[in-house]
Amino acid sequence: MSDIKAEDIFSISSDEEFNDMALKVFRHQFENNQVYRSFCDLLYKHPSDITTIEEIPFLPIQFFKSHKVLSTTNEIVKVFRSSGTTGQITSTHYVTDLDVYKQSFRKGFNQFYGNIKDHIVLGLLPSYLERDNSSLVYMINDLIQQSNHPESGFYLNNLKELSQVLRKMDSEGENVLLIGVSFALLDLLEIDSFKLTNTIVMETGGMKGRRKEMIRTELHDILKTGFGVKNIHSEYGMTELLSQAYSHGDGVFECPPWMKIMIRNTEDALTLERQGKTGGINVIDLANINSCSFIATQDLGKIIQNESFEILGRFDHSDIRGCNLMAL
Repeated sequence: MSDIKAEDIFSISSDEEFNDMALKVFRHQFENNQVYRSFCDLLYKHPSDITTIEEIPFLPIQFFKSHKVLSTTNEIVKVFRSSGTTGQITSTHYVTDLDVYKQSFRKGFNQFYGNIKDHIVLGLLPSYLERDNSSLVYMINDLIQQSNHPESGFYLNNLKELSQVLRKMDSEGENVLLIGVSFALLDLLEIDSFKLTNTIVMETGGMKGRRKEMIRTELHDILKTGFGVKNIHSEYGMTELLSQAYSHGDGVFECPPWMKIMIRNTEDALTLERQGKTGGINVIDLANINSCSFIATQDLGKIIQNESFEILGRFDHSDIRGCNLMAL
C-alpha cells in the first residue's frame, strides 16, 4: 500500500483531509495500476496536471468486467463477483487486503447505525446466497457474527420462520435490522404483514429478474405499508466498491468520510455537474486503495445538499454509451 495506511483513510475528518488523501491515492494508483494508467494516458491526464479532485479521471466501471483492476502486486486473497444473468459478463473485484474491507463496512455501519452489538441482524438475500463470492453476503455475514446474537442469521426460502422471528424480536423490544434484496422483501410481505416498532427495514435494491422493476417511491410505499414502518432504509454499494452509502429514508443517501459522490454530465463524461443537476454518478472510494478509487458508475443521480445524494436510475444501454473512452 506504499506509504498510504488504512488508518489514515479511515480517520479522515474534514474535506481538506479527504482532498489531500484523494490526490495522494490518485498519484499512487496512476503509478501502480496499469489499467488506470493506460486510461489516464488516453485522456492525456498526468499527476503533474492534477491539483484538485475535480480534475481526477474516473475509470468506467465496465473495466471491472474486462480487466484485472489492481494497484498492488500483493497476493489476491479474495475475489468478489457481481450478480448477472446466465451468460452475462460479471464484474470482478480482486481484493488483496480483506482487513481494509472489514474496516470500511464496520466503521461505515457504526457511523450510521451505532454499535452492531446493539442489533439483531436478519439477512434476506436469497439471490446472493445462491452464488459464491458476493461482497454483500461477506459484509452481512460479518455483521451477523459481530452482532453476536443467537437470532441473527441469513434466511433463504424459510420466510415463515423469518416472519415468526421478526415478529417475536420486534415485540420484545429488540433493535432489529432486516436487510434484504427488494424482491425477497416483497415475497415476505406476500405471506405476512407487520406493525413493526423496533425494526429497521433496509433494502439493498434490485429485483434480480425475479419481479418487474419499479421506481423507488412505489417500492418503498409498498414496503412501508407491509412492514408498518415510517421509513425504508437503503444501502448503496456494489461489487466494485469496498464502501457503502446509506439512506435513512426518502432515498437520500450519505457517504462515510472516506467516500464521495460527484455527478458527471451525461453527454460529456469529463464534465462535472453542479448540485441539483441529474447526471452519471462518479464515486471516490478511498477504501479501494488496492484497486481503483475513482469509478464512473452506470447509475444516474444528483447531489442535493450537504453532499447527500439521490439515485434516480441507470443509463440506457449503459454497456455501450460513453464508452469511446474504453478503447484501451
